[in-house]
Amino acid sequence: MERAGTLERGLAVLRVLTAEPERPLRATDVVRATGLARSVVDRVLATLVHLGYARTAGRDVLPAPRLTELGEAYLACSGLRDTLGPIAARLAAELDESVFLAVRDGDGARFVAGHARRGAVSVTFRPGDLVPARRCAAGLALLDPSAPYALDDQLAEPGLTAVALPVRGPGGAPVCAVSVVSHTSRHGAPELAAHALPALRAAVTTMETALTEPAAAMETALTEPAAAMETALTERPGLVAGAAVVEAGPPGPVAADAARARAAKEELGAGYLRSLDRGLAVLVALGAARGGLTLAAAAAATGLPRATARRAIQTLEALGYAAPGDGGRFVLLPRVLELGYATLSRRTLSEIATPHLAALVARVRESASVAVLSGDDVRYVARVPTVRIMSVDITVGTRFPAYATSMGRVLLADLPEERLAAIVPRSLTPRTVTGAAELAAVVRRAAEDGYALVDQELEEGVRSIAVPVRDRRGRTVAAVNVAAHAGRATTDDLRRDVLPALRETAARIEADLAHIPWATAPDHLPGPS
Repeated sequence: MERAGTLERGLAVLRVLTAEPERPLRATDVVRATGLARSVVDRVLATLVHLGYARTAGRDVLPAPRLTELGEAYLACSGLRDTLGPIAARLAAELDESVFLAVRDGDGARFVAGHARRGAVSVTFRPGDLVPARRCAAGLALLDPSAPYALDDQLAEPGLTAVALPVRGPGGAPVCAVSVVSHTSRHGAPELAAHALPALRAAVTTMETALTEPAAAMETALTEPAAAMETALTERPGLVAGAAVVEAGPPGPVAADAARARAAKEELGAGYLRSLDRGLAVLVALGAARGGLTLAAAAAATGLPRATARRAIQTLEALGYAAPGDGGRFVLLPRVLELGYATLSRRTLSEIATPHLAALVARVRESASVAVLSGDDVRYVARVPTVRIMSVDITVGTRFPAYATSMGRVLLADLPEERLAAIVPRSLTPRTVTGAAELAAVVRRAAEDGYALVDQELEEGVRSIAVPVRDRRGRTVAAVNVAAHAGRATTDDLRRDVLPALRETAARIEADLAHIPWATAPDHLPGPS
């Protein structure tokens, strides 16, 4: 087996970075943890930062939200979350309990999807979490699938109870386990089994039926000529080209990869490891279709020579991230989720926005905030203040009437006209817009201009300017603003000096949100803050 050493070293660095994703590391920490030479670590980190999988804060290095695309590739490749997740959600609603899906990963059970019951006592396994198989019901069900059911009576954690059953694939082998999880304050273990098993068995039957349908569709796809499949992969919008995403149309993967490589080489010089870039691109590409890809299809999807794609796949196999599947395909394995998915995929809007706000404040030297719409108010979910004798004193959780704030106006601009017409503004300062027609006009202006500027309408002496933060579907989900005392900045100053930086910050927040699962759901609301 011919392995790609650079990819192997890159994954070793990623494992260190994601072992404790919230703990900043420096290059020297990575050197000690991996045993790699400092020069190698520096080049790997520079490449990961260039690809958007890591970011720097001074001398510290942290994993970035884009890294979740590796875990998403596994989840798409396995198809379990998308196929079985809705059934698990219905079971959770029926039982009013938490329900989770887990797969076998070595000696552990790794959770891949779940629906947690909301209550005073919450039970949550995050997608990507690994639990010793003998310490949880899902793991026990996978270790002994012939048992009538598996029961966890406070094995995983004191107070936690769970009952689980295996879910078998078309070939009859268990592909995952589904567990109903509760707390002793609600159900003891025997009581939970009696309560949940009838509905759980019915759900498993439904899941096993659902797994046969995509499998049949995949077998049909495999009968297509290889050339047709590769052409479809090459032309598919959003397919990986190198480690970048091509949204649609030309240039194709080969041209895009070459162009990106040239740009990276110009930016980083010898610090750019193209082989690491290509290896990670192959990993992501294997998630382009449920059931994985053939070598030819993976090469077509990334625009790489077959020999290069083969070395990357062989390395992923050797490290436990990929394996041969059916029909000459290669599939990703659950171990991919260890690369930070559990923590990064659960990042809140506040956690995502705060580093970008800090960079904005350092640039414009004024306070910056992010807010969401909550009823007729804006609610602050992230804020980085400046340190001045005279500053705008606002904290996370603060609420203000949306009609009188810059962030509120860009948020209102995304709502139907009747929603805006229902707001009854009142005067907060002599400058506050209170007329319905005038308010509608300034909101329309915000929609047309792509920003809103409020001059002392909320409070005398305070000016602010805001732009929207949008999701991948173009919906406004939040707003980011800069607020300044009127004595320090005129409205022209804010437009000239702050607006460009504000728009760049919004774009960076949007780029991170594009990789967070809750923010890409069809009917998502802003995540918890």
